[in-house]
This record gives sequence, structure tokens and C-alpha cells, in this order.
Amino acid sequence: MAKSDPVPTLVIYTPKKGKEKDLQTLVEKHWPILNGLGLVTKDAAKIWKATDKRTGAVYFVEMFSWKDGHAPDVAHQTPEVMAMWEPMGLVMDDLKLATIEAL
Repeated sequence: MAKSDPVPTLVIYTPKKGKEKDLQTLVEKHWPILNGLGLVTKDAAKIWKATDKRTGAVYFVEMFSWKDGHAPDVAHQTPEVMAMWEPMGLVMDDLKLATIEAL
């Protein structure tokens, strides 16, 4: 994949106990902010609320594509993005971030 190609991305957000609604609100704002800054493709993010069948733990899954391989680096240097990511960190226990590719 070239640095100029879109980067399909899967994110799993695990909230701290009692912070599920707070994290859901932030996750729902994530793609619109990235999109407003031109950092993602025009295909809107898909977001799911998931519940582990064994433990009952709730987490959120987001799938979107960065516009290219440079976009995540730009995001880390953009105040609007950091103003969203920092509060996310306060209400999360874990974050899994993966690039994905079809088989």
C-alpha cells in the first residue's frame, strides 16, 4: 500500500466502567471532526456498540479510512483532533488500533 492510498482502519474502544455513554458520545463525534479537517475518505465511519457475550463488557468498534498514510500523523499535530482524543483517553480502559486489509 502506497503512502498516498487510503488506509482502512479499525478501532476498538473499551470504556471505563460507568463511562460508556461518555465514550459513545466522543466516538460519534470522531469521524465528523476528522472529515471536517479532510483527513479521512468521504465514506462515513461505521460504528457499532458491542457487548461481549461472556462477560457483558461493552465496547465500541469504529471502521473508517484515513485519506492516506500521512493523515494520522497530521491528526496528531492538529489541535481540534487532540481536543477530542484527550477526553477519550480519560474515559477509556483500552484502545486497539489496526489497519485492515481484505483477504
